[in-house]
Amino acid sequence: ANKRDALNRMKMQAASEVGVTLRSGYNGNLTSKQAGSIGGQMVKRMIEAYSNGSK
Repeated sequence: ANKRDALNRMKMQAASEVGVTLRSGYNGNLTSKQAGSIGGQMVKRMIEAYSNGSK
């Protein structure tokens, strides 16, 4: 899988963790709060992955 697929999987997992339902494709119906929660969760996971990989 390429990097875009990996990010999409991470996005779907993050959305699930914060309780937001995402459809594939356009998700313009999300509130800023929902989108921010998903993005924040993704950043948190990326930082954890980087920290674990750099030890």
